[in-house]
Amino acid sequence: MKQQRSNRISSGVIAGVSAAVVAVSGAVAWLTWNSHSHDAPQNLSKTPTQQIAQPTTQPTTQPTTQPTTSPPDNRDANEQTAEIYWLQDTGQKLELVPEPVKIQASKDQPDQFLAAAFQSLLAGPKEATNSTTIPKGTKLLGVKMENNAVHVDLSEQFSAGGGSSSMMGRVGQVVYTATALNPNAKVYIDVNGKQLDVLGGEGLELEQPLTRESFNKNYSL
Repeated sequence: MKQQRSNRISSGVIAGVSAAVVAVSGAVAWLTWNSHSHDAPQNLSKTPTQQIAQPTTQPTTQPTTQPTTSPPDNRDANEQTAEIYWLQDTGQKLELVPEPVKIQASKDQPDQFLAAAFQSLLAGPKEATNSTTIPKGTKLLGVKMENNAVHVDLSEQFSAGGGSSSMMGRVGQVVYTATALNPNAKVYIDVNGKQLDVLGGEGLELEQPLTRESFNKNYSL
């Protein structure tokens, strides 16, 4: 009887101890899990789809500026140098002197080239050292170069006024300017479309055609 009671006590003790061990183990396991849950990094709770990658900024490439090319200036391409002739007083006589001027004409078109040169001549000198005996208001009615001859047609003002020196001076200016492209060319001077045989009130006779050589020989300035 005592032995059975003893066995019952032992069984109860063992069962109690086992229950206590299970309870303690469960408590320890709960504490351990709870501690790990609070200490875990916050970003581990995010899924990979929640982590958004920052866009990579690519360096912008500036467009290459191509140098602009200006179209050719046709005005400059057609600009030529012509010689027009003025008179200078040396103290003893008048002397024909050339002046280079820029004109908008091509030497390949001699009529236009000479017309531009005569327009500059009839406009009068810009330098105080140069003078002209061509009467103010004289106009160019036409100029034409044919073969070895130049025909110049001037308005009636060309034959107005002045003494012999003035008239010979203006004839020389016309002859030398007209032969700027060809110094050996022959020159015909017309007034209002008619060949000029006598110039001015003093009756300066002109032996046409005129050349630089014949002018220097027959008309002394």
